Amino acid sequence: MASAIEGKEGYRIMASFNRVILVGNLTRDPELRYIPSGTAVSDIGLAVNDRIKRNDQWVEEPVFVDITLWGRTAEIANEYLSKGSPVLIEGRLKLDRWEKDGQKHSKLKVIGERLQMLGAREGGRAGGRGGSSSGGDSSPYDDSEQYMPAGGPPPSDDIPF
Repeated sequence: MASAIEGKEGYRIMASFNRVILVGNLTRDPELRYIPSGTAVSDIGLAVNDRIKRNDQWVEEPVFVDITLWGRTAEIANEYLSKGSPVLIEGRLKLDRWEKDGQKHSKLKVIGERLQMLGAREGGRAGGRGGSSSGGDSSPYDDSEQYMPAGGPPPSDDIPF
């Protein structure tokens, strides 16, 4: 149950929590670039399957999510992941807003703060070929060397668009 905090003028403010955990497969190879400060930024697409019941049958419906990784996590994703690679991403939602040709646009995406590569280990850029972690009993939350924290939030003056 969410707790409320008494705000200005007696309004009740609900506490908020912005956290997402996604497990899925990359829809494309990571796109690595560097902003003027030298910080690495990588954009990836993730397909997450959702099982829903339609006409008395269970079907898988993919949900496509755009994710931005920063710092060393972005470089690692570019080096070791490719289209089809299974990954766990932990991060937060961010709404981007912009105006183009007088028309306002917005897009909800995920800022990836942690990345865990899933699947068998093979040489670089081979993460997509393995089906699941070897051993079967490994948790997606263990602090193995594959569980990479992002380099923190991007500098406020280095917006990549």
